[in-house]
Amino acid sequence: MLGNAGHAQSSGFANWINGFRSRARSAGISDRTFQAAFADVRYLQDSIDRDRNQAEFVRPLADYMSTAVSDARVSNGRAMVRQFANVFARIEATFDVEPHVVAAVWGMESNYGQRRGDVPLISTLATLAYDGRRGRFFEEQLIAALRILQNGDVAPRNMTGSWAGAMGHTQFIPTSYEAYAVDITGDGRRDIWADDPSDALASTAAYFRRFNWRKGQPWGVEVILPRGFDYGQTGRRSPAAWGQLGVRGVDGQVVPNYGEASLILPTGAGGPAFLTFANYTTISRYNNAQAYIIGVGHLGDRIRGMGPLRVAFPAGERQLRRAERVELQQRLTDAGFSTQGVDGRIGPNSQAAIRAYQRSVGLPADGFASVSLLERLR
Repeated sequence: MLGNAGHAQSSGFANWINGFRSRARSAGISDRTFQAAFADVRYLQDSIDRDRNQAEFVRPLADYMSTAVSDARVSNGRAMVRQFANVFARIEATFDVEPHVVAAVWGMESNYGQRRGDVPLISTLATLAYDGRRGRFFEEQLIAALRILQNGDVAPRNMTGSWAGAMGHTQFIPTSYEAYAVDITGDGRRDIWADDPSDALASTAAYFRRFNWRKGQPWGVEVILPRGFDYGQTGRRSPAAWGQLGVRGVDGQVVPNYGEASLILPTGAGGPAFLTFANYTTISRYNNAQAYIIGVGHLGDRIRGMGPLRVAFPAGERQLRRAERVELQQRLTDAGFSTQGVDGRIGPNSQAAIRAYQRSVGLPADGFASVSLLERLR
């Protein structure tokens, strides 16, 4: 059953699988399904290495966006929308999610199906569940994967994905697949792995609809702030209320009323600013990283035909690592600008301290925890 599991892990992994079999049976997995799924299972050291060595996201946002919304990815996205026009039209009619939005997720997750992942899914999930660092989560995903096999949506040999267990064109984890995947082709299987992306794209739209995507509304709008803007203005306001504070769209007009909006400056006063709306939150349910949300949103806008951002992300500006955030908080507090705790989390108290320090030295008081700010405090 263990295939070519490594010598050091084979005994422990085999014992874990034997124990897991009873838990799978209690969860409704038949012995036949279990035997077929685990026939060629193997311990994947690479999945363990990757899981234990995930670095904090500290890549400069300018670099991230240059890949996420490259000219090639934009043009390929437009080509995919044309090539699968009938599929996208049916998806939009069914789920009220526009083609450019679904295509953007497809582009971000697998480069339009070119990088779906070829790791045997049962092997990687079993390995990660056995490892124990996030054992409960990965065992839950493994049980879900076995239910998917038992339902006949895919054969074990075709159930592949990433090293962390994300699957198909738009990289669903098994529990999300169970909850939201759909069969729009009508062949009786929710096949997100096939070369035909129809079910995967429809499943993504179903996911977005479940989390309240608002058709016809933007995720966010790039805005220009007035000279001397008070960056301490936070919270959600109507576009008209933001307009009273001098916030304008890049066309110079008050942003249309798409509902209440929050103002975000992902790289501080030196980069672009956005008013974000309810659809920003919907994208965040797919992946909560701010860079990802902006990447999907802006890629979708570009696929739809909009132009590049008016204000570019500054080269080299990145998020601080946790150790750097801790150091920043400590240095601010030592300088008389208390962050009310040193925990590496840049929340309202830390932002207030940053703004106070910035004002004291004549910098734009944007509250952004930047590399340059930390260097100045050293």
